[in-house]
Amino acid sequence: MAQRWSVVLLALNFIGAVIYVAAASNGWRIPQEREVGLHSVTGEPYIWALSVFPLCAVFLALNLTWSVFILARKRWLGGILWLLTIPTWLVAVTIDFAHH
Repeated sequence: MAQRWSVVLLALNFIGAVIYVAAASNGWRIPQEREVGLHSVTGEPYIWALSVFPLCAVFLALNLTWSVFILARKRWLGGILWLLTIPTWLVAVTIDFAHH
């Protein structure tokens, strides 16, 4: 049963990473402005933070709770799935930062 929850939580993290990229895209530079050479940064950081911060806070709390459960119950196979969340989120952050 615990293994099933780990798979569900990993899937939730993947979905969360996709939502993160979609929400973060509100703060990306406009390609037409970039082509012309405009580099405006008026409100993009604030838009990015307001769009992404609540999502990051929720998944940080979720993943910390998951890790405490893994350590307390010694569910090491779940720990392997928990570690797979790291590359998932790194890919999402890399996609986001490539567009700033």
